Amino acid sequence: MKKILGMGNALVDIMIPIENDNILELLALPKGSMQLVDMERSNSVLSSLKEYKRSYSAGGSAANTIHGLAMLGAKTGYIGVVGEDELGGFFVRDLIQAGVDPHMIHSSQETGRALALVTPDSERTFATFLGAAIELSAEHLEHRGTNDQLPITNGHLSVFKGYSYFHIEGYLVQNHELIRRAVKLAKEHGLIVSLDMASYNVVEANKEFLLSIIDEYIDIVFANEDEARALTGLEPEEALQELSKLVKVAIVKTGSSGSLLKSGDETYTIGVIEVTPIDTTGAGDLYASGFLYGLSVGLPLKECGELGAVLAGNVIEFMGSKMSAERWEHIKSQMDPIS
Repeated sequence: MKKILGMGNALVDIMIPIENDNILELLALPKGSMQLVDMERSNSVLSSLKEYKRSYSAGGSAANTIHGLAMLGAKTGYIGVVGEDELGGFFVRDLIQAGVDPHMIHSSQETGRALALVTPDSERTFATFLGAAIELSAEHLEHRGTNDQLPITNGHLSVFKGYSYFHIEGYLVQNHELIRRAVKLAKEHGLIVSLDMASYNVVEANKEFLLSIIDEYIDIVFANEDEARALTGLEPEEALQELSKLVKVAIVKTGSSGSLLKSGDETYTIGVIEVTPIDTTGAGDLYASGFLYGLSVGLPLKECGELGAVLAGNVIEFMGSKMSAERWEHIKSQMDPIS
């Protein structure tokens, strides 16, 4: 089985179910978006919702995908920055317990957190304080030597050595230097590079850079219909055609309708499994887990998409991006007929 390395914003998700969209309007948070906020704003939102129940899980898009891959039995690693605090310890322990090899940098800043407000229709809206996560830089990827900060590279041995896939989240693209250096190093080491777009507003703000990076370095791109529209200006089917001209494999996720896949002359429409949705947090990330797992074990494109649909369908029956051990066993039984 091929090994998969991820890199992203190491965040702890704080899930808060709310009863209606009016609360989002009062907090000036556009529904379905990911807004970057400072610590003061993050604390203000938390204070405004202090009467609401909340749950915690280690998150961040790429971390969710890598965690899902590890739970399926894939060999994985993860690059990120956390603080030397309780949330940072929680995040790293979560990776290790899943079997992920953590390539972490530790910071004196607070660990980042993503406040996820979940409306009754299962849609989530994020107010994200990046905290220590924002300190991940191109320089970390160039580090030589060892110290107490757990550097990205050890001696002259690159972190990319031994991996076959490199998966990055679009939320990092606001750091153009980091992304460009990371994908360049990955390609130099012969890795297949996949990118999960991120929120549509992040895509809109970095459109030219994204198009350049995708065209030059990315092999696999994941986008939901809003993200695909923000990048191409087109509806899902046409956006898929445009993206497939830039990459080897293009995936456009269309929510409850499923997903569209295209690689060369192959095009597939993938459906969804029947579920009772509670929260869509992590659905796209876990779709990528299933898809990349399928690729890593040599499954055809259609079956990879079907595995993605199985994982995405299961996670939306949970609050947050993590599922119980019992559900993972159920998922593996669902995967048997596919793989």
